[in-house]
Parts: sequence; C-alpha cells; structure tokens
Amino acid sequence: MEKIILTGDRPTGRLHIGHYVGSLRRRVELQNSGEYDKIFIMIADAQALTDNADNPEKIRQNVIEVALDYLSAGLDPEKCNIFVQSAVPELTELSFYYMNLVSVQRLQRNPTVKTELEMRKFEGGTPVGFFTYPISQAADITLFKATTVPVGEDQKPMLEQTNEIVRRFNHIYGGTLVEPKILLPENAACLRLPGTDGKAKMSKSLGNCIYLSDTPKELKKKVNSMFTDPLHLNISDPGHLRGTYTDEAGVEHEYQNTVFVYLDAFCTDDDFRTFLPEYANLDEMKAHYMRGGLGDGTCKKFLLNVLNDRLEPMRQRRREYEKDIAGVYDILRRGTAAAREVGAKTLAEVRHAMRIDYFDDNELIAEQQKRFDDLAR
Repeated sequence: MEKIILTGDRPTGRLHIGHYVGSLRRRVELQNSGEYDKIFIMIADAQALTDNADNPEKIRQNVIEVALDYLSAGLDPEKCNIFVQSAVPELTELSFYYMNLVSVQRLQRNPTVKTELEMRKFEGGTPVGFFTYPISQAADITLFKATTVPVGEDQKPMLEQTNEIVRRFNHIYGGTLVEPKILLPENAACLRLPGTDGKAKMSKSLGNCIYLSDTPKELKKKVNSMFTDPLHLNISDPGHLRGTYTDEAGVEHEYQNTVFVYLDAFCTDDDFRTFLPEYANLDEMKAHYMRGGLGDGTCKKFLLNVLNDRLEPMRQRRREYEKDIAGVYDILRRGTAAAREVGAKTLAEVRHAMRIDYFDDNELIAEQQKRFDDLAR
C-alpha cells in the first residue's frame, strides 16, 4: 500500500506560528524525508465558507496568503500537490454520500464540533455546512486514500469520525476506503501553542497570533507584550513556568508562562551558543528563572532572536514568491489538476462499490435488456 499524506488549512487569514509548530514544520520534514509516495496539501476554501458564507471575499483574498505561507515555509510543489478544495468537485460528491452514514446525534457528540460551536456562537442558528464539516473532512482524507494525517491533538475527534465512516462504508459496500492514522507533533509543546496573551489557543479572531509573515518590527512588539508570570514582579523573585493567580475580582486562574512555552517549541542548544552563551541549554535557563535573578526582558529578548532566526528565511522566500503571483496560482492550478486525477479514480471506485455507476455497468444493462425482452415475449 502506498504511504499518502493529506493535510491542509482553512484560508481565513495568514498562517501563524501555531500552525507552523503544530503541523506545517512537520509537513516540510515529511516532504523531505522521502518516506511518502504522495503528499496532498489542501487549501480548504470550501470548508472556510461554511462559517464565512456572507464574506466570500475574505476567503478569496486569503487563498493566496496561505499559498505564500506554504511556499515560504518550505513546501515544495515538486514534492507535494498543493491544491484548492473547491476546485475538486469530487470532494463534494463524496461528502454527500457520506452524509447517509452519519447521524445528527453523532455529529452533535463530536468534541471538536462542540468546541467550535461554543467559540463561534452563530446568531440565527448553526449553518448546516459547518455542522457537517467532520463529514467533509472525512471526504478530504479518504478521496486521496491518505494513510497519514499530520495534525494537532485537537483534531483527534475528527480522525475518529473519519475512521467510523470508513468502517461503515466498507462494511456496507466492501473494502474500498483506507483508514488513516493521525500523526501528532513529536514535541509536546507543539501540540497546542497558546496565544501571546496566555490564552489556551492562538487564534486570528482573538488577535493573539504571531504570523509567519510578521516583520521584525511587528514581531518585536508582540514578543515584548507576551504574557509571562504574573507573580514575577521583580528580577530577584523566583519565576514560575506555570501556576495559578487570583485576579482583582477574586477569580483564580491557571496560567502558563508563554515565553517558555514558545522556547520549548522553538529553541535548540545551538540558539544558546549563538544568542545567550551564558546558558548551555533551556533547562539551565529555566532553573535560573525559577530560583530568581533572571528577568522577563532577558527571556523575551532571547525568544525574539530565536523567532527571527526561524522566520527570516521564510520572509525572504515569501518576498521572492510575491514577485510572481501568477506563478503561484499556476502552482495551485497544477496541484489541483493532479489532485482531481487521483480523486476521480477513488470516486469511480466508490460509485462502483455503491452500485451507482450505471452507465459503466454493461452487465447491468445487458441483464435489464434481457429482463425486458423476456417480458415482451
């Protein structure tokens, strides 16, 4: 069996470093590993429209932003197919068939759907397209017979739902579809990177993101304002990597020191040799911070150097691709054509398994002709 990857992002804005450590960095590593036969990277514009139907221009403008972020991060169109979801109509057809295999009650129990609905608080009711997006994701994955899906841990329920659909389809119609496996980030700090304000999730809507395309000036402003340890008031005070504090209203909050979460995700021993040689590694730096005597400003300056070191090559590649936007769209066009070719083969197999490939079933046509001939005698 071929080893195939499918993953992607909704084009609702530029990609941020949460996307990078959560999946994008790993995609580049997997692309360059040579271990996979095919890699499909999807710009999920159709899925993004499920909660942006009244603002299609937002999606239209951000398709190119996501494509530029992909290319600047190191995704290579010679090694992977970057494609646009809405331009592969086979996905829509497969989603429709899957809708008959999933109950409303099962979708309501999906933890990811629950969380997303709570965040969005749709006025006037939940759009059906958004409610059923786990089904759409199952189609995205299975149309390409993906064996591996590299995503963050928050997507586990979606993969479970996909495999339920695969098993039900194969049970009813025969073994046509492939069950994918989730591939989580290896670094625990990358499972879910918090926002710069210390909130649990980095989100464009919350305004707490560091974007891959941020300028050095923008990055410096965001790092300097990052949430650290609210109890670390003086440099001499012992610092905390996580803990609890009580706000002015008397409400207790759990917190993580965001600077150190980011350092866990990004820095290496080499960074200390380059930017902060008084420490051999992050463990030494943490120990000093926790016993007191290390200020948040020093920690933030080090993080800023580390992030600039990672992001500057991406900024340079992005500037080069920005010079030829038509060429970027051509990359998307070629990737989408390749995706459609693969998807058409899978959909033909699905239609055959479901016995709805009427025009190609010569045996059916001959059998029915004989039946009607017999009736006419």
